[in-house]
Amino acid sequence: MTGMITSLQNSTVKLAASLKQRKHREATGLFMAEGVRLVEEAIGSNWRIESCLYTEQALANQRVQAIINTLSARDCRLLAVSGAVYAKISDTEQPQGIMTLIRRNSQALSSVLDTDQALLVILDGLQDPGNLGAVIRTADAAGATAVILTKGCTDLYAGKAVRSTMGSLFHIPLVEGVIYEDLIHLLQEQDIALLATSLASARNYLAADYKQPVAIVFGNEGQGVNPVLLDKAEERIYIPILGRAESLNVAAAAAVILYEAVRQRC
Repeated sequence: MTGMITSLQNSTVKLAASLKQRKHREATGLFMAEGVRLVEEAIGSNWRIESCLYTEQALANQRVQAIINTLSARDCRLLAVSGAVYAKISDTEQPQGIMTLIRRNSQALSSVLDTDQALLVILDGLQDPGNLGAVIRTADAAGATAVILTKGCTDLYAGKAVRSTMGSLFHIPLVEGVIYEDLIHLLQEQDIALLATSLASARNYLAADYKQPVAIVFGNEGQGVNPVLLDKAEERIYIPILGRAESLNVAAAAAVILYEAVRQRC
């Protein structure tokens, strides 16, 4: 632990500020998790926390004190920063005075498919980080075995996406940047059924069999599932819309379908 940092030129402070941009997150392999709840969830996982920045004011919170005590016993750099410095590097509107810089922890695609209980969530081209985070949270709650992001999805490690997961990204295997050919090949190799959400040539989601090893694709907010995956899907499914709404938000659709899978598997 060091003394109070009051300069924006400190190397760790500059690093934290840079992680607001995707290019720096990708270049360093780091991302920011900010706020008491997220930091607690990160501590309870196997993700590597490299640095923690906090304010003296935050130490008035007993949960923050517990976080600092826990991280001080690990190989984690702790930096107390002034309120002014923290305000400059924070990525939230109402900062709680504590953030961690964490090493990204994406899994290999082959490693998450090797299970006879597969309940995989595939996110195809999602662009809204809030939707992405909400689906990951729902997948975690429903006991999905992994979340797979196809190439072209919004950044999993953007601040809004991380916050929207409410810590679930630390507790469910995640695979990023997957190309369609690899995904289709490995699903077929592992005998995992591919189901795709669609409004065309689809049947009611309640008629699908989720007891088998299954991967469910949820598509881009505007364009839906890519035709490459639609053409390879063993079944297309839809959720009936009874009112005048055009469709469900992708996070709401994921919750409906995943909990039908939970019901069938119980």
